[in-house]
Amino acid sequence: MDAINPATGEAVGSYDEHDDEDVEAALSKSTAAFEEWSERPMREREELLADAADVLRENKQRYAEMMTKEMGKPISQAVGEVEKCAWACDHYAEYASAYLEPEHHPSPPGTEVKTVHDPLGPVLAVMPWNFPFWQVIRFAAPYLTAGNVGLLKHASNVPGCALALEEVFEEAGYPEGVFQTLLVGSGKVEDVLTDDRVRAATLTGSGPAGRAVAETAGRELKKTVLELGGSDPFVVLDDADVEAAVETGVQARNQNGGQSCIAAKRFIVHEDIYDEYVDELVDAFEALTVGDPMDEDTDIGSQADPDLMAELHEQVKGSVEAGATVLTGGEPLDREGAYYPPTVLTDVPHGCPVDAEETFGPVAAVYEVADEQEAIEVANDTRFGLGASIWTEDRERGERLARHVEAGCVYINEMTKSDPRVPFGGIKDAGYGRELSEAGIKEFVNRKTVWVQ
Repeated sequence: MDAINPATGEAVGSYDEHDDEDVEAALSKSTAAFEEWSERPMREREELLADAADVLRENKQRYAEMMTKEMGKPISQAVGEVEKCAWACDHYAEYASAYLEPEHHPSPPGTEVKTVHDPLGPVLAVMPWNFPFWQVIRFAAPYLTAGNVGLLKHASNVPGCALALEEVFEEAGYPEGVFQTLLVGSGKVEDVLTDDRVRAATLTGSGPAGRAVAETAGRELKKTVLELGGSDPFVVLDDADVEAAVETGVQARNQNGGQSCIAAKRFIVHEDIYDEYVDELVDAFEALTVGDPMDEDTDIGSQADPDLMAELHEQVKGSVEAGATVLTGGEPLDREGAYYPPTVLTDVPHGCPVDAEETFGPVAAVYEVADEQEAIEVANDTRFGLGASIWTEDRERGERLARHVEAGCVYINEMTKSDPRVPFGGIKDAGYGRELSEAGIKEFVNRKTVWVQ
């Protein structure tokens, strides 16, 4: 399993893929670890998670450089990702006990009825490359602290990150087998998922991958949580603060090289401010620094893979052929590495690639609408339903419209983001289930009713 730096094409490292014997050993180890780990007092599990946060902070530069070299993320954003992972660990180290407190229910005199939250067992996590640390900690921090054990099947282009995450829990003092990395290809996922020892699965990734996992898990009657991407609307109404909506919109579209499920992808702008907004958006896109992701001044590094960049460019070309107009960008940069420039498209035809598909790169599709009703109609005209952002100076107006947006989360005058304090997840083709906060930690527990007579 080779890791290739997409900014240079150079090999970063080569790792031995796990064979069937390795996978069997990991499954056996996870089962044995669960028996002890699930009985460990909650406070001890929380303390170990706090120690994992310390490990992350102590090694943040090394982990950040590994991310940048394996998938092209700008180094400053990679450091921020490690820091966010430590924050999530801190959060569950402080609140897991409260989230999983028994829930008491009305009952006859002299009886006690409550719901307790027991862990399920080994949980398989199939995770993507775009946030190679955050996506993993997002599942591991709550699920392990609830008493489950984890088996990580990470994306094949970030094997160094996968092993580093295993190191985090080892260095924090977790018992052997509580968190393990499986260096296997996607073809091994079904075999692992159908094993009786695996009790649940979570996946962040593409629609086809999510459907495959859901189909297999459904046959096996195993619980799943899926986060499958999005084509998030960024709605700018006539009373919006244009300067703020441009500044945040640029970040929301281009952070992580635009390779984010919750990136703003479709900018839906009221006609009264459309020209002003588009002019400022284009200027801001053109002011971004595209370059070496190891340089602190870089805003956008390379795309994670040359083939993925080629797919993105095909989406742009297909949209232009259908009638879209390129205001800036639109062609891969003529330089070594998988670099694509920040791109703005207007006059976007309905059903063209950038309208109907998820664009995983720094490409913004901009739409002009006549009123808030049309804005909501365009926002909902997608098979995805992950996040959305609405910009208006009238907060009550924003809250009212948010109720009509078909998405798992709506942010008003803020970019869509994942935060350990609030539930995160989507609807429609964006998946189901919730991660983070109290809702996330309760996804993979047995909500057991206990009646004491």
